[in-house]
Amino acid sequence: MTTGTVITFYSYKGGVGRSFTLANVAVLLARWGYRVLAVDWDLEAPGLHHYFKSVMAEEPEGGVIDLAYDFLAGATHPRPHAVRVNVEGNTLSLLAAGRNDSSYTERMQRIDWEDLYRREFADFLERCRAQWTEEYDFVLIDSRTGISDIAGICTAQLPDRLAVLFTANEQNLKDIVDVVRRADTARDRLPYDRPRHLVLPILSRLDSSVEYERAEEWRRRCTEVVAPFFRNWLVKSVPEDRMLRHLTLPYVSYWSFGEQLSVLEEQVPSAGQVSFALETVAAVLAQQFDRTDVLDDNRDAYVASARDRHRGFELDLLVSSPRSALSVADRLVEELRGLDVRVERSSSGDLEILERTSELAEHLCLVVDRELSRWQVTEVERFLRHTIGPDGGQRRLFCVLTDGTDPEDLPGFLRNLRHLEFGPGVARELHGMITGAVDRDTDALRNAASALRAVPERLPSVGRLSLVEETVHGMATALDNGDLAALRDFSADLGVLSKSHADDGRFIASHGLLADIKTLLDRIDRRIDASTN
Repeated sequence: MTTGTVITFYSYKGGVGRSFTLANVAVLLARWGYRVLAVDWDLEAPGLHHYFKSVMAEEPEGGVIDLAYDFLAGATHPRPHAVRVNVEGNTLSLLAAGRNDSSYTERMQRIDWEDLYRREFADFLERCRAQWTEEYDFVLIDSRTGISDIAGICTAQLPDRLAVLFTANEQNLKDIVDVVRRADTARDRLPYDRPRHLVLPILSRLDSSVEYERAEEWRRRCTEVVAPFFRNWLVKSVPEDRMLRHLTLPYVSYWSFGEQLSVLEEQVPSAGQVSFALETVAAVLAQQFDRTDVLDDNRDAYVASARDRHRGFELDLLVSSPRSALSVADRLVEELRGLDVRVERSSSGDLEILERTSELAEHLCLVVDRELSRWQVTEVERFLRHTIGPDGGQRRLFCVLTDGTDPEDLPGFLRNLRHLEFGPGVARELHGMITGAVDRDTDALRNAASALRAVPERLPSVGRLSLVEETVHGMATALDNGDLAALRDFSADLGVLSKSHADDGRFIASHGLLADIKTLLDRIDRRIDASTN
C-alpha cells in the first residue's frame, strides 16, 4: 500500500512567503484530487489559519500543541484536532497550531520539548506521522524559521522532503545549505528509517519587472548556492539555473497585503502570475520530484499530468479525420470497438470536440488523407501540449494514412512517427500499439524493482561493491531518460552482480547506496502502481 508524503516548508528567515506558498500549494493539490493535510508547526507565530479562514468549515478547537498535551495525558495515538477546509469538495484539512484564543501563548510556552522527548514523545510523533500518511496523500508542514527544537522536529524527524524558501539576499542564502546539512546529520542519528532528504529550493518574491539585470545577477548567485540541492533528483540534462527559474515565485505587490489564496482567484493563470509558478511547484511535489526533463521541455504538460492524475479518460483513443476520409475513420472506429477499445471519431471542424480533444481521450489517432487538414493541425497542437498522461506515462499520437498519401508530404512533427496504412489488420495493429507498450514498460519496471530488492547488504569485494553502485546509478539515469531498454540491461547486470558467492559478506553496502536503492525503488513502485491502477 502506498503511503502519503510528508513535506516540510522551511525558511531560515521570515518574510519570504513560506506560509503563503504552502497554503496555496495545499489548495492546488486538493483541487487536483489529492488528500492534503496542512500542519501549522510555526508555534510561536502561527498563521496558516488566516489563509484558510474564509473556507474553513469551523474554527480549530485544538492543534499541534494539543498533541503534546494529549501525550502528557496518556494518549497513545493522536486525537482528532484537524478541521476541514472546503476547496471545491476535495479533501483538504488544517491542523492549526492550536485554538486561537487568549490562552494559546501560555499553553504553548508551558511545553518543555526536551522533557517531552525524554518521555519518548518521538515515538508518539511517529504514530502521528503513520496515521497522517495513511489518511492523506500529502502532509505539508509549515515550520518555524531558524534553528530550534521545533525546527528540528519539522526538518529532521517528520519529513520525507524539504521545500526550502529563500529570497535574493545574503541573509537568506548564508545559512540555508548548512541548515539542510544539519537536518541530514540529525536524520542519520534517528532510530527511524529515513532516506536522505530530497530538497526543493524555491526562490521567492523575485522582482524582475524593473531591475531585470540585477534580478538575473541574483538568480545566478542563488543558483550557485543551492545547486547541491538538485544533485540527487534533477535529471542530468536539465541545468540547475533553468530548473530554479521554474521554481521562482515572482513578486506581485497585490498578494503582499493580508493572507490571500491567489490560486482561488487565478484559476487559469498565465506565465508571470504568481499562481502559474505555484502550479509548477505543486506539480513537482505531486510528481515526487520525477520527470524533471519533461517539466523543462513542456511545463504545461507536466502540470497537466499532476492535475489530471485522479481523472480517468473517457476514451482510450480519439480518431481524428477530415471530411474526405470519414468512411475510412468510421470503419477503423468500428473495428477498434470490436477489440474492446473505447474509441470515438472526431470530425475535425467540430469546435466543441476540438475544445475537448486534449482531455477526452488518452491517445489520438490521425487519419491523414493526402495532407493534414487545418483543423487537424490545431487538434494535434492542443493534444501535444498535454502529452503526459495522468499516470505519468506518455500519451501517444498515431498516424494512419489513406491510400495514396505520401509520408514525405507530412509536417515534420509527423514524419518521425511510425505510419500505418489503412487496410486489413490496421485496427489490430493499432490496438497492439496502444496496449502492448504499457505491458512491456510495466514488465521492465517490475524486473528493475526485483533486481534492486535482491541487492545484498554485504558483497564479496570492493570491486563488486563499486560495480553495484555504478549499475544502480545507471538505472536511475535510464529511468530519468525514459530509456527502458537500458533499464532492462542494467537490471540484468545487477542481477548477476547480486548473486551470492562462497566468500560474500565481507564488505557492507554503504548507507548512501542503500538510500539510493530505496529512493529508486520508491520511484519505480509509484510508476508500477500508476500503470496498473
